[in-house]
Amino acid sequence: MRSVDVKEIADAVAEMARESNYFLGEDVKCAIQKRAQEAPWPVAKSVLEKIEENIGIAEEGVFPLCQDTGLACVFLEIGQDVHLTGGFVEDAVNEGVRRGYRDGYLRRSVVRDPLRRINTGDNTPAHIHYEIVPGEQVKITFAAKGFGSENMSRIKMLPPSAGEEGVKDFVVETCEMAGANPCPPIVVGVGIGGTFDKAALMAKKALLIPVGRENSDEYYGRMEQELLKRINGLGIGPQGFGGRPTALSVKIISAPTHIAGLPVAVNINCHVSRHMEAVL
Repeated sequence: MRSVDVKEIADAVAEMARESNYFLGEDVKCAIQKRAQEAPWPVAKSVLEKIEENIGIAEEGVFPLCQDTGLACVFLEIGQDVHLTGGFVEDAVNEGVRRGYRDGYLRRSVVRDPLRRINTGDNTPAHIHYEIVPGEQVKITFAAKGFGSENMSRIKMLPPSAGEEGVKDFVVETCEMAGANPCPPIVVGVGIGGTFDKAALMAKKALLIPVGRENSDEYYGRMEQELLKRINGLGIGPQGFGGRPTALSVKIISAPTHIAGLPVAVNINCHVSRHMEAVL
């Protein structure tokens, strides 16, 4: 049994809240740079170069990459041999978010109730997902989720007869309906299977997979590439000005499901796909 003080979790969350909003991950940066170099369309190339310039300005000046600094989504993988001490872990996570957004001068974007829309003033509460795993470590993944892209996400309970083609058609349709709203080039997370809620969570987690990482399941790896080709064939292009790319990456996570169902969820991220990890 190993003890971890929840103050360490608060400190890690505060740091990741700031850093993820200033510094874009290398996987996404490299993907944007590669697409900018390859783009044959002058307008698309120009937009991608402006995105690169924005990334550089944020890094050099320690400024937020985007005015929407996101809702804090925190994924905690807690080893079953860990004893958390020093307080309640949920309070620690929210304290980390509170400090990170305050000290980082990041926009507070959370309302206390979805209909009685009063801002909480500190970007809390975070949306926290807990998972008990083997071992004696705590892994924290922080994702700042902007809502221009979140609002374009969809879920559908398909009949099993829809099959692979039905799933792919729904994913492409979702991206086509989104158009320029999620600030393309986008990152697309897809959850297939499980239940209504499980599919949505898998789609969210899929956005955390590095852009260049291949799917370990060859079947879904092929499907990801087919979807990426179809989405880029829509011609929406960077920031909706046409050409390619419309998407940088498509990632799929699947799970066992009921014989009578085929749940599919699509969670979309803008090109500022912000997430960081820490292990305690």
